[in-house]
Amino acid sequence: MSPIPERSTAEWQALDAAHYLHPFTDSRALAARGTRVVTRAEGVYLYDSEGHRILDGMSGLWCVALGYGRPELAEAAYRQMQQLPYYNSFFQCANPPAIELAAKLAELTPPQFNHVFFSGSGSEANDTFVRLARRYWMLRGEPERQVIISRWNGYHGSTMAGASLGGMKAMHAQGGLPIPGIVHINQPYWFERGGNLDPAEFGLQAARELEAKIIEIGPERVAAFIGEPVQGAGGVIIPPETYWPEVQRILDRYGILFGSDEVICGFGRTGRWFGCEHFGTRPDFLTLAKAITSGYQPLGALMVSDRVAEVFIEKGGEFAHGYTYSGHPVAAAVALANLEIMQKEGVVDRVRNDLAPYFSTRWGELAAHPLVGEARSLGLLGALELVPRKPSREFFPERGSVGTRARDISIRNGLVMRAVWDTLIVAPPLVITRNEIDELLTKAVTSLDQLHADLRRDGWL
Repeated sequence: MSPIPERSTAEWQALDAAHYLHPFTDSRALAARGTRVVTRAEGVYLYDSEGHRILDGMSGLWCVALGYGRPELAEAAYRQMQQLPYYNSFFQCANPPAIELAAKLAELTPPQFNHVFFSGSGSEANDTFVRLARRYWMLRGEPERQVIISRWNGYHGSTMAGASLGGMKAMHAQGGLPIPGIVHINQPYWFERGGNLDPAEFGLQAARELEAKIIEIGPERVAAFIGEPVQGAGGVIIPPETYWPEVQRILDRYGILFGSDEVICGFGRTGRWFGCEHFGTRPDFLTLAKAITSGYQPLGALMVSDRVAEVFIEKGGEFAHGYTYSGHPVAAAVALANLEIMQKEGVVDRVRNDLAPYFSTRWGELAAHPLVGEARSLGLLGALELVPRKPSREFFPERGSVGTRARDISIRNGLVMRAVWDTLIVAPPLVITRNEIDELLTKAVTSLDQLHADLRRDGWL
């Protein structure tokens, strides 16, 4: 097979502009500036076609838990490709890696989970959640239970159902979304919405919006509620400690199914294997993807609780839903190798006991910066709220423009941070070291200082 051609950065950028439509991108603006061409990666670092080394503070897209360049994962894919590169899970067939992975996930997830439905992504897994939740109530003889409640500014993927579950209004505006039967409540974002309430009071108030919505719709019509333990793409929104216990109480009271979207929080990001374990909730579904393979292969999964699965098994009949790549043998083999490494190396325990406390201390130091209104973190998730004046919680005018400038400055300084409006967020690989956390913080401070100087020069401050 011919290797990928060697080209100059300008040549790759020209080909990219001519042919490659990127996700969540203004294609005209990208073509004008030129894409960054990432050519290789090792550990927590990316290298682009210009030779720059960049610390990947976002683990790719929240997913590269074990870092880049793990030969064990490449070898697992190669071995499986030689033996069985693909077969489907239709027609009463399965393959050993998918079967073994199903058993491994049942072992790792909370005790109510013993069944899994595989997909190719978290978006697809959330589509499956919608189908399964509604089908469950049909089998239970309550077909009117069709409505699913989610949260504004939550993110559950980019398919029609996933984007509908998510509360990103800009996405809804471009696709005639949400699809029928999906409604939203406000997010538990204290920095933006808390007003004069302390976080504990606000957490209860935000959770009780769920009960108000259930009563408005009618409990007999509500199938399920879905939420991320920590809203990732919404800006690393860490709910007050009072929030999730109150949500769980409300769901229990009305007998409503609960989906915990663990695409970002799952597999150690919070310092526990799953975010629901950190917050003490008892979901009926877990949406999994991203770190399940450390991003080395595309794979999604929906864990289904015994409460739900037993109804499907007892009632029988075909569940008319599935994907070509459900239980893909190569993806499953890579996931098994990935999870084996995580267990063998004690990655999750190390995050909880060592890296997360150290990161929390260092990240918290950024709260002293004149541009930072809040520096919050949980596990290896961090967010900085950029503000024009302290200690106010007001935002910059033209919200989002300052965050974008901060992101671009950070990249030039060799650090990937993501901007959500004027919130800077990070989620570094779970194998990052203390020295690399120090490097991340040094580059973040340098970037904030440069942004501060630029904003003063331009009259923003």
